[in-house]
Amino acid sequence: MSRAQAEGVIKTIIREIVQECAVKGQAVSETLVAFMVKAVVLDPRNEFNVDRTLTKQDVQKLEELCVGRLMEKCSPALDTIKMQVHFDMNYTSRREFIEEQHQLLQSRLSPMSREITDSRVKTREEVEALYRKIVEYVLLRSGTGSPSDDSTVREATAALQSVFPQPELGAFMSLMKRDKEQQLSELTMIVTGIRLFNKFSSKGGQGIDDLPSILNEALPVTSKGIENTLNVSQKLAWKYTALLEMLMDPDRRPGDCDVSPVLLKQALYNVRQHELFLKVILADVCLCAKQVEALQTKLESQVKLLQEMVHSRSAIPTAQVFPHFTSLAKLWSGLQDEMVLLSILDNTAVNLQPFLAAQSQIFSEAQLDELLGGSEVKTDEHRIIDSSGTDHVYIRHKPTVTITSSTEWLLPETTANFDKLLLQYNGVCGYTLVNKDGLLLPGNPSIGILKHKEKLYVFSSKDTALKFASSPDEFIAQVAEKAKRSPELIQLLELHQQFACVTPYSEVRNLFLLTLLYMQSGEGFLVKPITKCDSSTQTEIHPVETNIVKSYEWNEWELRRKAIKLANLRTKVTHSVQTNLSHMRRDNSSQTFLPKDAACQSKGDGETNVPKPQVYLAGLRQQKSGHFMKTNLTRSINE
Repeated sequence: MSRAQAEGVIKTIIREIVQECAVKGQAVSETLVAFMVKAVVLDPRNEFNVDRTLTKQDVQKLEELCVGRLMEKCSPALDTIKMQVHFDMNYTSRREFIEEQHQLLQSRLSPMSREITDSRVKTREEVEALYRKIVEYVLLRSGTGSPSDDSTVREATAALQSVFPQPELGAFMSLMKRDKEQQLSELTMIVTGIRLFNKFSSKGGQGIDDLPSILNEALPVTSKGIENTLNVSQKLAWKYTALLEMLMDPDRRPGDCDVSPVLLKQALYNVRQHELFLKVILADVCLCAKQVEALQTKLESQVKLLQEMVHSRSAIPTAQVFPHFTSLAKLWSGLQDEMVLLSILDNTAVNLQPFLAAQSQIFSEAQLDELLGGSEVKTDEHRIIDSSGTDHVYIRHKPTVTITSSTEWLLPETTANFDKLLLQYNGVCGYTLVNKDGLLLPGNPSIGILKHKEKLYVFSSKDTALKFASSPDEFIAQVAEKAKRSPELIQLLELHQQFACVTPYSEVRNLFLLTLLYMQSGEGFLVKPITKCDSSTQTEIHPVETNIVKSYEWNEWELRRKAIKLANLRTKVTHSVQTNLSHMRRDNSSQTFLPKDAACQSKGDGETNVPKPQVYLAGLRQQKSGHFMKTNLTRSINE
């Protein structure tokens, strides 16, 4: 059987279990079924041999066990597993929550955006309809009003016309589709910023909710509600823990007590898991409050800056003011994201409440108080205080446990960021879990943290720490065995990665079970094998230092250009000046080239004197006959 065939068989089994549960009136998700199949196979009590191929009888037995577990009535263990699957499928990080909301909004507006970018308007009526469509898109994209409100539409249209007049639609239609989408996004931010500025200036903002006030009222209410629910779960966990300790102690166990310790442990795991999830949600709510406070501070500063810029100025360059409007819109969008995130977190916390129904029906609070009979109920803080002392578990001069190369103790005084270390088992004492049959007690980091094979472990007391450190690998394996018998502990103690190391997968010859242990169904939390990894190396560019002369030049013409520059300097005159600040402070001097004494010879001009010609004509006047006489009086050259 190949890996693909094994996955196909597993998916077929999962679908058959889902259908069988549906026939019996119980709707279950494939993720829940996949986890239950893995839990049934891992449980050693079910005797599924990983070294032989499953037969049809084994598959039928697997399906029957899974259906039986999923159809249990009033089972705290099943409720805990359902809670874990529900939380794992519906909760993610803040960044992913916000990205999902943005993608959802974009997918809803994509038909309208496509209609705008793909339209080919020709008549005046079509142009006006397209412009109204752009206004509607801006309102829906920014979430600052309803397109059905006439006053909101008029205000948004006026703001858009100040930025993007209707005659510019021709140039808009000539753009590429990607450029149109980008311009739509930019117009949305600018128009939103203008309307927000008008709202804060009491000159508009019709239809825009007062998000800062709404968030300031909603955050304390949400936080207080989650804290109250968390306190209830913590008190129940403390009572279940005290009752289990009393039942495990022969001296304190009541003689007529017929309460099942198994159900008590399942109820304890249920409320502890609920407590853990609520702490995660509450931490996100606190982070949301800090983010809202920072956004409001920036928003007030941005509005004040815009008011100072616009005050007493009739016209402002668009390149100067539009970036500020865009920044204002981005800050408002951040507040909208926090509002949506706060609503999601509140709904997530509320939706966890139904998964506590089974343990509350089996053990009411009045019944727990009656079983305790006035016994002391210690809180987690009191247990940590009682286990703390002046000395740490590891004493440097006289160590009480052998320290190997893979084991060391981390102390608060010698470890940086001690309170931020990632602890195994979610801070639960592993030794107590093993030796007190699944009892969960919080560890105390102040007595010392055991570091074994790059993992950190805490313990409820110094004695339990020393006993665990004496053979840590053995106790780690026993914790894994406890989790196989109670599959809700896999998520509660965060043992997913550990199961990949505890189970000897390299020795498994049954590809079906190997694929099952590794397969990830949907958004479930089953571990998927890592078959590839990215690696890179980095080397020095020049391991040996070289002697590089920066002034070296090989190009003859570049040398000539430098020579010409140097030659030109000889014809320049340097200048120096003194100012009022530098006067009488220092001597200034300049160096010049003195003029040279130079002389040259040139060709001399020569000439000779010759007689001027003197020729006279006589008889030109009053001579009717026209005869005249020519007389040459020019002197001879020889004279």
